[in-house]
Amino acid sequence: MKDFITSEIKNENAVLVGLITPEQSEEKVNEYLDELAFLAETAGLVPGKRYVQRLDMPNAVTFVGTGKLQEISEYVLDEDNQVGVVIFDDELSAKQIRNIEKELKIRILDRTSLILDIFAMRAQTSHAKAQVELAQYQYLLPRLTRMWTHLERQRGGGGVIMRGPGETQLETDRRIILDRIARLKNELKDIDKQKTVQRKNRGKLVRAALVGYTNVGKSTLMNLLSKSEVFAENKLFATLDTTVRKVTIENL
Repeated sequence: MKDFITSEIKNENAVLVGLITPEQSEEKVNEYLDELAFLAETAGLVPGKRYVQRLDMPNAVTFVGTGKLQEISEYVLDEDNQVGVVIFDDELSAKQIRNIEKELKIRILDRTSLILDIFAMRAQTSHAKAQVELAQYQYLLPRLTRMWTHLERQRGGGGVIMRGPGETQLETDRRIILDRIARLKNELKDIDKQKTVQRKNRGKLVRAALVGYTNVGKSTLMNLLSKSEVFAENKLFATLDTTVRKVTIENL
């Protein structure tokens, strides 16, 4: 059983933040924010107020400008609004997250961390769980400087992690993560070998794949073709794992 790193925020009001840049039009930003709201709902959040700012590029320190951040802060800190989390429609650096949290005094998520949360909720097979856990640790590693995380509670297996001579908590956590990443990569290699053998055992069967963006109806189409009951739901990333079914087509 994998112990995923999750934000543990359910049924909380979420504020969404996006940027209009020379490379990203207002129409496109609104489209992305609509998708971000759908992602938030999938994660069990309640998307509400949106903030959009026009900048030449994201602010390296706070993503949005200081004035816009102050505007967001006033809304977030108003207890009547009951905001539990602010989600930024981009990937934030450790520096940006640290500075934004200092100003807003609330939990901050970016698009990547939100999606990883959803992946952790949806992963069912050992393959999917290992892939998600690996992605989470790879995302976490460069952000350790702003997190105080006792990873002994996150890792699989029992035993006690001993801190090396002269190691700080940050160095210890970094070492634990790197060790876990290495083990997960080896685990995934073993799973891939097993899948290769399984594919060979299918012999000369014709194989077809349903490929498409999330929530476009792949599972629904699979059910129609194979007369099976693959889980399907109108949510982003409702199913993560690869599904294989045998289909018999008459007169072929």
